[in-house]
Amino acid sequence: MKFNTLDLHGIRHHEVDLMVENYVYLNQEDMPLKIVCGNSQKMHSLVKMVLDRIECEYEEGMGNNYGAIIVRKI
Repeated sequence: MKFNTLDLHGIRHHEVDLMVENYVYLNQEDMPLKIVCGNSQKMHSLVKMVLDRIECEYEEGMGNNYGAIIVRKI
């Protein structure tokens, strides 16, 4: 399955909140969405904080997909 993807590599932590929220709202018709966070625990935490605030259903990647979060529903 091909996902609509937001790659956060190279994005500064203070930019994550607005970028993730806009991405989810602007692409909600294309669910599921993939957000690539990389291996940064801080980036994962920031993304999950936004997704929780806007009440999204999501799952964190495991194994080979550890660096990604899949947004299923808003």
